[in-house]
Amino acid sequence: MILVTGGTGLVGAHLLLHLLENGEHNLRAIYRKESHIQKTKSLFDLYHKGDLFPHIEWLQADIIDIPSLEIAFQNVDSVYHCAAKISFNPNDEDELRKVNIEGTANIVNFCIDKNVKKLCHVSSIAALGDLAQNETIISETTEWNPEVLHSDYAISKYGGEMEVWRGHQEGLKVVIVNPGVIFGPASTLQGWKEGSCAFFTSIKKGFPFYTLGSSGYVAVTDVVKIMRLLMNSEVNGERFTVIAENRTYKDIIFTIAEKMGASKPTIEAQSWLLNLGWRLDGLFSTVFRTKRKLSKHAAQSLLNADLISNERVKQQLNYTFEPIDSYLNEVVDYFKRSN
Repeated sequence: MILVTGGTGLVGAHLLLHLLENGEHNLRAIYRKESHIQKTKSLFDLYHKGDLFPHIEWLQADIIDIPSLEIAFQNVDSVYHCAAKISFNPNDEDELRKVNIEGTANIVNFCIDKNVKKLCHVSSIAALGDLAQNETIISETTEWNPEVLHSDYAISKYGGEMEVWRGHQEGLKVVIVNPGVIFGPASTLQGWKEGSCAFFTSIKKGFPFYTLGSSGYVAVTDVVKIMRLLMNSEVNGERFTVIAENRTYKDIIFTIAEKMGASKPTIEAQSWLLNLGWRLDGLFSTVFRTKRKLSKHAAQSLLNADLISNERVKQQLNYTFEPIDSYLNEVVDYFKRSN
């Protein structure tokens, strides 16, 4: 039995579909709210694969609720841990740590206790290390510097990785993937307002700003393919950065705008403007009790131009990533049909 956590999220839902398409029919996925299951079913329908959906065994459980996990782990021999809290709102620090660190520790503990054969943990490029003065590109071996300012999200994902490495030291076979910004289609109108899908909704509305910072980008289909390949390999005790390309935010935003036939932004958000922005956002959030949209660290990250290497996974699996431009054509097509 294969257990997938986070099966109602972008990666988890695509992973379930990919596993089923490749003959893995002994699947169990956990969910917190029954309404969330519909998001995954809608995604299957989006790809015209609705006939595969009934092969998933759904079980209500939460990674921070140990009694529910006791039931979820019955007869499980491999685990894909996709569930996580993603937020760059400083007010979410406690929840980020609880879900991404404590929740991952629970998954690791159950894997050890139930003699699970292998665990694949979905981390993030946010948990990769920090460049030293003599380094020019971030890789899986770049060391984490605790003296450098990191977002609460990054710290929580790094802490989650530490729990996975603890499990490995106790004899659990593990593999970690560190995806960059993951592009993929949403299955609902609300979904297009969340995560990386919000790029498309904002650009359609005429988002006016861009920056010259950069990040690593990857198609969700590449992420899940690599996860399955690593789990079915002899690889153990390694982590892999999963990005297709390093691109500037300007380049990505302009590319999406062009493919959507939308207006391209005209204002470069330089450091002074971003610094003003996160301060005003914090003030408005306090006064009007609204959710933060721009934190100090998020503002700084928009100017970050560090490059990230994907050489390890390409060499290990002899893998060729789908070019971001061609995949964006597909996502934009889904966006137009959904909106």
